[in-house]
Amino acid sequence: MSRSPTPRRRATLASLAAELEVSRTTISNAYNRPDQLSADLRERIFATAKRLGYPGPDPVARSLRTRRAGAVGLVVAQPLTYSFSDPAALNFVAGLAESCEEVGQGLLLVAAGPRRSVAEASSAVLSAAVDGFVVYAAAEEDPYLQLVLQRHLPVVVVDQPTDVPGASRVGIDDRRAMRALADFVVSLGHREIGLLAMKLGDGHGDDGEWSVRVADAARVRDTPFSVQGERIGGVCDALAAAGLPADALTVVECSEHGPESGGAAAELALSTTPRITALMCTTDVLAISAMDFLRARGIYVPGRMTVTGFDGIPEAIKRGLTTVAQPSMEKGRIAGRMLHSMVRGDENAVNAPRSGLPIVEILPTELIRGRTAGPPG
Repeated sequence: MSRSPTPRRRATLASLAAELEVSRTTISNAYNRPDQLSADLRERIFATAKRLGYPGPDPVARSLRTRRAGAVGLVVAQPLTYSFSDPAALNFVAGLAESCEEVGQGLLLVAAGPRRSVAEASSAVLSAAVDGFVVYAAAEEDPYLQLVLQRHLPVVVVDQPTDVPGASRVGIDDRRAMRALADFVVSLGHREIGLLAMKLGDGHGDDGEWSVRVADAARVRDTPFSVQGERIGGVCDALAAAGLPADALTVVECSEHGPESGGAAAELALSTTPRITALMCTTDVLAISAMDFLRARGIYVPGRMTVTGFDGIPEAIKRGLTTVAQPSMEKGRIAGRMLHSMVRGDENAVNAPRSGLPIVEILPTELIRGRTAGPPG
């Protein structure tokens, strides 16, 4: 009976160095400091490594030596597709990636959204080989945020929550920005307003599955998503300042944030309160969807209905939407630079982390008076 061939041993840095008759340092430099070697020598090392099956330096071992993982962890509490489909989120990720490239850091997307099991998401957070975390728009008391804090690594929170102990934060003044927009809408003469918002909380309530629904005052007050709560609060402040009653505002929340969500929410708002003459939306995505719904039904904007958004995404600007523009890409850049300075322990940096209290960076916004807001028709 013939014996099976002995499996070839896995190539190592030492065996590759012996094969090429060079030092281990030379092999290491080919991967980590390529500028130290000639192009011919690097190519010979890589070709031999491929032939022998050497995969390259072990990143875990390297991180143990340097005490650096060489990557930033981005924790996203929304479904993974949100980061690559929502324009504002996409711009933020682009800005964060740019800041990582500036310092030679990698970016690890740690998906902890509702479509992953608790065990899977928890494992992803606890096992992530990163030097620090950027947490993007998590809910108050998000369980994965607590796991992030248990890692005892530098943390930067973006937008929400606003009061995470020991964490720095980058965001905007959502309430003030939305108040300015609502003041403008009220100044045009609107007295009945529909407000279309993203999801205000988990759970489906007593009515089972839902896509859009009217949110009562308690639902708005108790929302764990402070960004949505603050934007709604800004509208409420404007109505109160104008002497309008609380029931002049109809809030409709969407369980999803997709291209048809705003249209469905607009339909429900108008059927609930037919006197509405303005639809304010907490995102541009919802506003654009609402405009498409209105146009399909022959409701002219702004002649018969005012529509406003929030974010200032490119499509909204192109379509002349009245909105609030926020610097989403700059928000990503600043969050990344803040975290990098924390990882380095650079106490002289603007966003120095270890020198005392966490840093809170509030970025400016801009009210854009487009072509979609006018007096009641």
